Amino acid sequence: MSEESAKTKAEQHIEEIMQQLDPASERYRVLNSARRFKSSWVELGEELLKVNQEHLYRNWGYESFEDYCSREVRIKKPTALKLTRAYNYLAKEEPQLLTRQAELNPLPDYRTVDLLRQARQEEQLSVEQYDALRKTALEQSRSHPTVLKQFKEMTTVDGDPQAERLRHCKSALSATRRLLNSLANIETLADVYQAPLMELLELLEKETAEQDSQGNSTAEHDNASQ
Repeated sequence: MSEESAKTKAEQHIEEIMQQLDPASERYRVLNSARRFKSSWVELGEELLKVNQEHLYRNWGYESFEDYCSREVRIKKPTALKLTRAYNYLAKEEPQLLTRQAELNPLPDYRTVDLLRQARQEEQLSVEQYDALRKTALEQSRSHPTVLKQFKEMTTVDGDPQAERLRHCKSALSATRRLLNSLANIETLADVYQAPLMELLELLEKETAEQDSQGNSTAEHDNASQ
């Protein structure tokens, strides 16, 4: 089955549901955004973010956000997550792009924007590296494969297992801190998971410090040998 045929069936499926809904309803608006997904991913990202955050899918007979996306909107969970994360990134980091999106035809690919979100959270990247990636994606409007290649080059350390281990340690450390901050607002989960996560945090901080120290020692030795 060709991609074009699958897309046509998905559009037909969406339109059949829309015919049964009130055009003024939230559910209709989300589906209408999904139908225009290719030309307006920002609109769909915004709508899906609201559906997920407010659990609107439950009102429409679905048990989970993933179930709603796959069965009604006809997109897979990874795509839905990238869409919502990319929109959330623009809203927080680049709000001026949202207000000017009519002038920017089109906005960068949602996968490219999601890469910028990842780069912003990547502790291994310097401010200069992030700015360079942002320039490639937003100012030069380069293709997604080009931005992805640049991102991989920035985050991959060839032939240096120690540097690669340090990068993973920092990434895990950052993720653990974010998880602990989020759990602080969910008392029932915090009571169960805060202690083991704090222990993990201490281990990662120790490991990161040791890897950093070893890396600095190696660099100092190399400089002294030159």
